[in-house]
Amino acid sequence: MAGLRALVCDFGGVLTTPVSGMVAPLLESTGATMQQVASALEAATARLGANPLVELERGRISEAVFLEEVGAELGAQVGRPLSLEGMGERMFASLEPNVEMLELVRRVRERGLQTAICTNNVREWSERWRAMIPVSELFDVVVDSAFVGVRKPQPEIYELTLERLGVEPAGALMVDDSDANCRGAARVGMRTVHFRDTEQAIREIEAALGEAVR
Repeated sequence: MAGLRALVCDFGGVLTTPVSGMVAPLLESTGATMQQVASALEAATARLGANPLVELERGRISEAVFLEEVGAELGAQVGRPLSLEGMGERMFASLEPNVEMLELVRRVRERGLQTAICTNNVREWSERWRAMIPVSELFDVVVDSAFVGVRKPQPEIYELTLERLGVEPAGALMVDDSDANCRGAARVGMRTVHFRDTEQAIREIEAALGEAVR
């Protein structure tokens, strides 16, 4: 794909191990099922008038409020009082850096392309996730939903990332493990790679960027 000037990566599930692993500590500590967790989120959404996960990732509520609200609903699902205090830290600890993807980013940046992270994240986790990877060394731009008030797949978060990079949509390649987030990026004109596993994603990124990663 000619004309690409920037590589934009999601954080969780692309630059780290899969985010699906974050659910295990929650299920193990509460004894809840995935269906009960989903039902708790639905109940909290109905009661609050907004999805608490969306509000958390937009920075509109704190992690503590999110855990309190969801914990109350999950307690009702499992039939006993629950406290999710400290759960965010335990869930986050299940992630590990994706070394192969980080090395790819390093090669891309060394060849002169710009690099960015565009992530749906939690304000209270900022120092924690930034400590996992060499952010300032590998990335020119970081756009974190919790600090900018919009999240993927809203067009505004991609547009903000492009503005900070100073590139047109067709000049940027977005890599995300969410198909919905890839579709959101494509709608603003970005090129995309849907990350399903590291080998597949690196192969597709290398094909897209060509000599920039050789």
